[in-house]
Amino acid sequence: MSIRYNAENGVISLETRGTLYQMQADDYGMLLHIYYGRKLAGEDAVRLLRYTDRGFSGNPYTRTNGRGYSADTLPQEYGGCNTGDYRVSAVSLVLADGSRGAELLFEDYEILEGKYTIPGMPYVRAGASRPQTLRVRLRDRVSGLAADLYYGVFEEEDVITRTVCLINEGTEPITLEKAASMSIDFPFAPEGGFEVMHFHGRHCMERIPERLPLGRGVVSFGSMRGMSSHHNNPFAILCAPVTTEDAGECYGFMLAYSGNHKEEFEVDQAGSTRVTAGIAQENFSWRLAPGECFFAPEAILSFSAEGFNGLSHCFHRILRRNVIPERFAGLKRPVLVNSWEAMYMDFNADKLLKLAADAKALDMDMLVLDDGWFGKRDRDDSGLGDWYVNEKKLGCTMKQLAEKVNALGMKFGLWVEPEMISEDSDLYRAHPDWAVCDPGRKPVLSRNQLVLDMSREDVQEYLFEALGRILRDAPISYLKWDFNRAVANVYSNALPKDRQGEFSHRFVLGTYALLERLAESFPEVMIEGCAGGGGRFDAGMLYYCPQIWCSDDTDPVERLEIQRGTSYGYPACSMGAHVSASPNHQTGRQTPFGLRGMTAMAGTFGYELDPGKLSDAEKEQVREQIADFRRYDRLLREGRYYRLGNHPELSDHQAWMVAAEDGSEALLTAVITHVRANGPFIRICLKGLDASAVYRVAAYRISGVTFEKTAVGETYGGAALMYAGISLPLLYGDYPSVQIYFKKER
Repeated sequence: MSIRYNAENGVISLETRGTLYQMQADDYGMLLHIYYGRKLAGEDAVRLLRYTDRGFSGNPYTRTNGRGYSADTLPQEYGGCNTGDYRVSAVSLVLADGSRGAELLFEDYEILEGKYTIPGMPYVRAGASRPQTLRVRLRDRVSGLAADLYYGVFEEEDVITRTVCLINEGTEPITLEKAASMSIDFPFAPEGGFEVMHFHGRHCMERIPERLPLGRGVVSFGSMRGMSSHHNNPFAILCAPVTTEDAGECYGFMLAYSGNHKEEFEVDQAGSTRVTAGIAQENFSWRLAPGECFFAPEAILSFSAEGFNGLSHCFHRILRRNVIPERFAGLKRPVLVNSWEAMYMDFNADKLLKLAADAKALDMDMLVLDDGWFGKRDRDDSGLGDWYVNEKKLGCTMKQLAEKVNALGMKFGLWVEPEMISEDSDLYRAHPDWAVCDPGRKPVLSRNQLVLDMSREDVQEYLFEALGRILRDAPISYLKWDFNRAVANVYSNALPKDRQGEFSHRFVLGTYALLERLAESFPEVMIEGCAGGGGRFDAGMLYYCPQIWCSDDTDPVERLEIQRGTSYGYPACSMGAHVSASPNHQTGRQTPFGLRGMTAMAGTFGYELDPGKLSDAEKEQVREQIADFRRYDRLLREGRYYRLGNHPELSDHQAWMVAAEDGSEALLTAVITHVRANGPFIRICLKGLDASAVYRVAAYRISGVTFEKTAVGETYGGAALMYAGISLPLLYGDYPSVQIYFKKER
């Protein structure tokens, strides 16, 4: 059993392969968080609970004789509001009489086989795992508000999931103003205090790790942009100051949600640390009539005592196996060429067919037609929403184009941006009320476009029929689903004034509903998520989209940093990554073709260029890159990813590797980001190998200049590779790189 209840002391234990999570329902009814960390060999940690009278920390009315008992000082599992706990709350509300209190006390619990689900939202699937579910019922005796806390325990994966369902069991309406997915208190901090790592960024530079010490007060990260955003990813890590990539304790908190979010970290007066995560409470409210319920998005938690790499492996495994749709999880990803940087919106069928033929000649698998194929769309100021094929521009129907591409031996994919609308479009002229805009105000424009009101069922129905018509008519294998602006002027013409605070969440639910319907109707079509690149790179989108375009920045040097930051929470098989032209279209930087291929191979791998413009030497490199990618395909999709060495800011090189879980093979990649005259030797210690095995260098590819011989065929002991490491050859030129494939011999 991974979930146990101790009737003698009220302790509930959740056990995974390597962790223990404990809570206690005490005799007052407060659900206290006791412990989360390494296993304790069958013991509990109740003895760590301490009580003391802290000034200005009040007591429940019936505990006035025990002044050491206070909601303001005890570690709670999911606290109420306005009841004497002055730390950041998990829930905030307004009752019918205008009061704002809710004392959520333990009522009962239930242990269930299998995994709970969340209506209309993403969640970690049971898959081939054998999870258990814990449901704990808390209740406010005055208002009738009940809170069902759900915990999914994935024993082998070392993952615990959480959500809450808030139910109005009273007789009057309740307005929620905050409903966190999770809250957890850590009463003790490691020596030196906790640190938090979050992943910030901007368009074309997403998910850059920043590590901060937590002092007294509240530190928060989040997004109010209507999407998880380029700027703050809904994933954060709490760690000890001594934690490194390979050693030390750390906790990861990830929301499976694609809308406005907030992660809060508070250190209180006594040094206790509270973590909450969920929908951002700014501009949020949700009216619960009697009998209605509200589910918060799911939070995914994991703990590692083996540093950040160990934590990453837990998140990578659960996302690959239990979040990404099962029909795509083990699928070999097609090597595609995207038309965008090859020709932008200047194309017709003849140009596209030549692009496809040139790509096929280099052994690529798919052509993806990007923006510009629909409505009146030769620039970015018109046509969005008019999802019918511009046959005059193409010179044929979409079916004819797709069939001709198929006849070349290539699959066919299509770019769409369903949640957006242009003022210059037939759809806007027919339904201006479908655009998101405050009454009486001129809207904020971004990229010359407005946002469609996805909270409306008629909008969802229109998009399903429009996109479905195209998918039924033509043999389309892939959709790139874009979202190229943040949401502003938040207002829905379909919601009453007292429910406008529900709009942002209903918008996300509408997008999820559309994705779900399309997936059910067209299960063979793979959808790649995109939001101006990585603006919606989250577990919520991965539930529908097995891969997400990692960033609109295709510069391979910048991608080193973007993909490394992304790897802390998300697996390589989810990162859309392409080889682009040089000079790069975003930075103007010139980089060697080999580097571009090795960097893209740390993701899903494809091309963002016109292969017809490549030199013969570059074309040969394309064939070699594709052959390498297919050779390593399963390893790259299913292996353990390791970040090697120091943080990039502290080093002249970056290195990473993927090792098979059984240690049978490994692929090491290293890039010299700053070549120095008469520079030092670089030693790299590998990870994840079998220490007792012998490994042979089965392939050795160098991009750049070296005067040393490659070591193909040489053998090394696994222990020697991991503990003594290898010394890279001296490399020269612009951004030289090396890729070494190791195969277990015995």
